[in-house]
Amino acid sequence: MPQTIEAIDHARAAEVPIVVAINKCDKPEAQPDRIRQELVKYDLVDEQWGGKTIVRNISAKTGEGVDTLMEMLVLEAEMLELRANPKKKARGAVVESELSKGQGPVAWVLVQTGTLRVGDVFLAGETYGRVRAMINSRGDHIEEVPPATPVLVLGFNDVATAGDQFVVVDDERVARAIAEKRTDRARLKQGATARRITLEDFHERLKEGERHTLNVVVKADVQGSVDVLESSLLKLGNEDVKVELVHSGVGGINESDVILASASDAVIIGFHVTANPRVRKLAEQEGVDIRTYRIIYEVTDEVKKALEGLLTPETKEVVTGHVEVREVFRSSAIGNIAGCYVQDGEISRGSLIRIVRNDVVLYEGKIASLRREKDDVRSVSSGFECGIVLENFQDVKVGDAIEAYRLDQVAQKLE
Repeated sequence: MPQTIEAIDHARAAEVPIVVAINKCDKPEAQPDRIRQELVKYDLVDEQWGGKTIVRNISAKTGEGVDTLMEMLVLEAEMLELRANPKKKARGAVVESELSKGQGPVAWVLVQTGTLRVGDVFLAGETYGRVRAMINSRGDHIEEVPPATPVLVLGFNDVATAGDQFVVVDDERVARAIAEKRTDRARLKQGATARRITLEDFHERLKEGERHTLNVVVKADVQGSVDVLESSLLKLGNEDVKVELVHSGVGGINESDVILASASDAVIIGFHVTANPRVRKLAEQEGVDIRTYRIIYEVTDEVKKALEGLLTPETKEVVTGHVEVREVFRSSAIGNIAGCYVQDGEISRGSLIRIVRNDVVLYEGKIASLRREKDDVRSVSSGFECGIVLENFQDVKVGDAIEAYRLDQVAQKLE
């Protein structure tokens, strides 16, 4: 399934070992060997077939094979020499957090080393607290937690951020002071983004000795386009520089793609697909470069120029607003009129627009007519309704999203 392939790509990007459990093997129609054959395409070859990957058949329903899987996990941990000292102060990571109505801020913490006990003072990112209670995955209250164990911790002063390091400290005043200092520092840095790779600066980093591989995440509307893009991009490059496909898949650009691109310092390339406003905002926060295209040769041409150091920023796409189609009116004189609501930003008569349906771009063009009530208007702001007639496009439907944008000319700068 696509989510399985995505999980494999995330694990590869994080450079962690992979153990495969093939579930539902209790069903009469189960074909675990077919799954093993498909896994070979992703370089996951069962050790029983001469490979290096542990693959076991299990059934979560009957429990068949689970004990063997656990034994293999323990064996893999021993071979990797994964060790943790249970006698030291606990350290771990926040996996998930939330604000519970009856319990206040709580978080699932994975204890990685040491032993966590009720009453311990802790620090996690910009939050701190004292362990008031701990609940394991079975819902039981427990007093202490050894290494390699997930537990729900109560006692946070605020909602923690997933991924924060969880550390037990001696003094609550010290924990509070550090947390407050981190909060102040984060407030000062608010809005700043990490410096991620873009197509424009790839060759500059290459000259500085930073990069020899351009990591790419590819998303397209159909599998055929994905296959063509994969083969075309992998042919680019030479002995010095090359393209590495971190992940590829069918569908719109989502938050998971941005997180993976951020973790692997990759550029996201979308073909006939786009990213919704929430995903674009996350990409902006993470400093991830998202490029969308309608023609395959434009993709390969820009990537090739980036590898050669010839790509210079000429135009920059700026999204100016998002509009939702809520009704479609038929007119024999001017065609279909889209009754719309401006969700954010602004849409103007001169805007370039794209029609997006289920995160797939159906049309790119211009607005033929923009009206508010019965009057022609130059622009419509967020929170207002309007009527839109599109130039050379009649297949507009209720629920479609209209994304307005402009192309700004960006002058080169000599540094």
